This record gives sequence, structure tokens and C-alpha cells, in this order.
Amino acid sequence: MRLFSDEYYMAQALELAQQAAGAGEIPVGAVVVCQQRIIGKGYNQTERLNDVTAHAEIIALTAASEYLGAKYLHHCTLYVTLEPCVMCAGALFWAQPAAVVFGAKDEKRGFSRFGKELLHPKTQLRTGVLADEAQDLLLTFFRRLRT
Repeated sequence: MRLFSDEYYMAQALELAQQAAGAGEIPVGAVVVCQQRIIGKGYNQTERLNDVTAHAEIIALTAASEYLGAKYLHHCTLYVTLEPCVMCAGALFWAQPAAVVFGAKDEKRGFSRFGKELLHPKTQLRTGVLADEAQDLLLTFFRRLRT
């Protein structure tokens, strides 16, 4: 895995997703990268915080905005293990990152069901990065819940 590649940063997000799973949260992790440096990270914490908005993406965006002291993330890329939901896509629209990269597709609740236009027009989208690893983590988590 090449240093500073999409796979490298997605692997960092996958580590956060594993932390979420260990805490009993849906295993989704996210990192925000600016100039090859992780400036924000998060994993799902909806159960821990008793907050339906505590998605990995929202937590990572908030941390990155605080780090930069700015609400816009024009020169940043968000890496997230699962396709963002509509709520998170709305937050991404307003944050205006340069790119969003996600791993596994979310057929039921992913924003792309409604079209890429939920993201800011200047935001690039890359999909499927370490998708199998992200999908396996999710499937394992939900399999354990059912047993």
C-alpha cells in the first residue's frame, strides 16, 4: 500500500471503523485529509452519545473544521468506509471538500440513490476504495448482532 494513497487513508478510516465495532457501534470510520495530513477523524458514536447525528463523517468534519478554524474544507478530502447517508451528504455539500472517497456502497441509505448532486458541484467523488474490507467489517458486525 503506497503511502499517502487513497488506500492508505482508507485503511486509517477502517481502523476507526473497527474501533466503532468494538464499542458496539455500526462500524463506519472517517478521516479528513489536508496536504497529506489527517486533520479530522471520527467513527460512529450514535449509541454512545445518544445522538442520531453522531455519524463518523459529521464527527470528522467537525474536527477538521476546528483544526482549520474554518467551515469550508476546500482543499481537503474525506475518506469514509461506507457511502455517506443523505444527512452526511448535506453536511458535505456545505463543507465543500475537494473530494469524497468512500469504500462500501450503501444500497439502502446511501446518498447516491438520489444523485451525486447532493454533494457540492466542485466536490470530486471516488468510490470502491477498499470496499471489500469495509463491506466485510459491516457484514461481520451485523451477523454478530443477529446471533
